Parts: sequence; structure tokens; C-alpha cells
Amino acid sequence: MKIRVATYNIHKGVSSFRTQPRVHALKKAITQFDADVVFLQEVQGRHDQLTARYGEESRGHRNWPARAQHEFFAGDSHHCAYGMNAAYDHGHHGNALLSRFSIANERNHDVSDHAYEQRGILHCVLDTPKGKIHCYVIHLGLFEAGRGRQTQALIEAVNESAPNGEPVIIAGDFNDWRNTLSAKLRKELGVAEVFDELSGKNDSAIGKLVNKMAGREPVITPARTFPAALPWFRLDRIYVRGFKVESALVLHGTLWAKLSDHAPIVAELKLS
Repeated sequence: MKIRVATYNIHKGVSSFRTQPRVHALKKAITQFDADVVFLQEVQGRHDQLTARYGEESRGHRNWPARAQHEFFAGDSHHCAYGMNAAYDHGHHGNALLSRFSIANERNHDVSDHAYEQRGILHCVLDTPKGKIHCYVIHLGLFEAGRGRQTQALIEAVNESAPNGEPVIIAGDFNDWRNTLSAKLRKELGVAEVFDELSGKNDSAIGKLVNKMAGREPVITPARTFPAALPWFRLDRIYVRGFKVESALVLHGTLWAKLSDHAPIVAELKLS
């Protein structure tokens, strides 16, 4: 069974510059993924101020939807789940999952490292024709020490909820600009990052033999996704277990630079 997945930090549905609403354009863009499963970060579950300023009732036009963003993006084509991470007087935001497959179970793990930066791991179990798939939507913190602790919490959550080698997809914004987490995730969970998996297929047999004889681990090089206008930092990732990676692509260009400060990743997977 083939599955098309995408991950995207949507910057709460407003542009990176001038904070103009981009929710309707984002919905069209997300539809272009044609993805079975979409992992979203910085999703606005509620924002009273923007609803009042840009909503239908305030000016008679459709700038800001009355529904929560994850419900608006899901529409009639996808099921959806939402994990609230940060709450404030006028609303809240967090991670979300959109899925063409039914969501059998969902749970949000609070992995906040301090009071000023609320973070969570949204775990959803999908019912597919080939069995259950565990999906974890990630948005880790800005500080390296905190990310290390949050990664350990992720490892414990996956080992607890999918202990017998079940198919796993972990995707989101890891904020891991120095790429210090991939080796640990690979070792502890048996996952592979999609771009690393593809680059490994292209390595020559001689190169693999030399690395093996020298005791060197393959170099893990996730794609550059931030900032979207001129991607340099490797912040966004898709890790998989139990899947063959057939393709992976970062979507670049003017459209994506206008919608968010992160570029989205789309990958084609085949259940092993």
C-alpha cells in the first residue's frame, strides 16, 4: 500500500511579513499536496482577535474561517485531530493531523520544557486497509537542551504506544538546526529520515563498503526547509519505520514563500 504524506509548519495561518491572513490560500496549497496524511504545526485552534478583525461577520467577506483551522483544512476529504499546545486569553494553537484514513485513537503528550514555550506530541493511530499506522506530529523547542529532553519523551512515547515494530511516521518541525537528533532516533526507534533513506540508495557499493570497514555511520542530511524564501536550515523532517521511501521533495517557490516561513515536505511511502 502506498501513502503520500506531507509535513508543514503553517505559521498560524498568517504571512511571515505584515501578518496578513493566508488561511484560504493555505487550504488550496495543502490540497495541492494530494496527501493521504498531512502533519501540521502552528495550527490555530482559536483566535478571537483575528476572527473579529478578519472574520465573515466583521466585514462581510471570507478572510478568516469561523471554524478551527484543522477542521477548515480537512473539509470533507480528511479526518482531523488537534493537539492544543499553547493557550492564551484570545485563543490557542498546536499540532494537527489530517488523514484520509479514519483516526482510531488520538492523544496529545505535553512535552513543554518550560512555561514560556509550550510544546506537544500529537499521537494518532490510523485505521488503514493494511492495518494500523502510528503517526506522531512534532514541534520541538528552540533550545537544544530542551529538544534533547523532548526527543527522549518522544522515544518513550513511541516505545510505549508502538512497542512491537508497528509502522510509524514521525513528522514535523524539529528545530534541530545542528542535526543532533537523527542518530539517536535511528538508534532508539529504528526509524529513517526520508531524505537520508533516499541518499543511501544512491551511495555506491564501494562507498558503503569503505564506510562499513571504517566503522563510520552514514551521514544523515535532512533537507533544507527554513526560511521558505531561501531555505538554509534543516528544521523539518519525516522519519519512518516499516515503510519504503519512494520519493521525497521540498516544495520551493514564490507561492510557498508567501504562505509560511517554512517550506513543506511531501513524501511517497510504501508500506513494507
